[in-house]
Amino acid sequence: MLYVGIDIGSTAAKAVILSDDKSRIIDRKLMPSGWNSRQTADDLLTWLLSHGYSREELKITATGYGRVSVPYADSTLTEITCHGKGAAFLGGENLTVIDIGGQDTKVIVLSRGKVVDFVMNDKCSAGTGKFLEVMANRMGVTLQEFFSMAEKGHEIKISSMCTVFAESEIVSLMGLGTPREDIACGAVGSVVSKVSTLVSRKSVSGGYYLTGGFCECPLLVEKLGGTLGSEVRTCSDARFAGAIGAALLGK
Repeated sequence: MLYVGIDIGSTAAKAVILSDDKSRIIDRKLMPSGWNSRQTADDLLTWLLSHGYSREELKITATGYGRVSVPYADSTLTEITCHGKGAAFLGGENLTVIDIGGQDTKVIVLSRGKVVDFVMNDKCSAGTGKFLEVMANRMGVTLQEFFSMAEKGHEIKISSMCTVFAESEIVSLMGLGTPREDIACGAVGSVVSKVSTLVSRKSVSGGYYLTGGFCECPLLVEKLGGTLGSEVRTCSDARFAGAIGAALLGK
């Protein structure tokens, strides 16, 4: 029996296959969630079966916004539980997990591998991946290009607390001839500021560990650590934390 975790988020869908003793990751899959979670779930099943496994050999647990769209899952679990379990697997049992997702940001406090507290941002895209995606689109670049520009810029303050107003603010800055690199750097700094404010609402435990799609963005990790006054650890597999946790919790 192999254990599979599927995490269909608002922006990206992730799947991992764990060994029968749940000690190592055999394979992983990352793909856009698209507009139809059911189709995405079917595509992930096709990927799983392409490895030569039969459905009977796989214990599948789903999580994320699209977990209800995985009809073949043996069980479904909430994101908080799965992200906490996955982060503990990757980074240790006593952590404050910061998950910056496409639609929301979560801060999860772990003690001995268990979730003891958590907080999520309000229903606003500011401080999430969507904020940076909107800013990159406004500047006519990809997210990767956006981060590359930000690394070369000097941070300027983006004062608007709302994504819509912040976009208007950026248009004004572009009209004034502000370097794109400085605007991009300011946008990243704005997200870091909002995430740090969210973290301050909880009593942290252990060190900080970043999960989500920005785990491979050195600039954001560095700025977040500087604002929090402590190192923020992460790794390339941290974007799969939810899927890893789901697989680990599969019975």
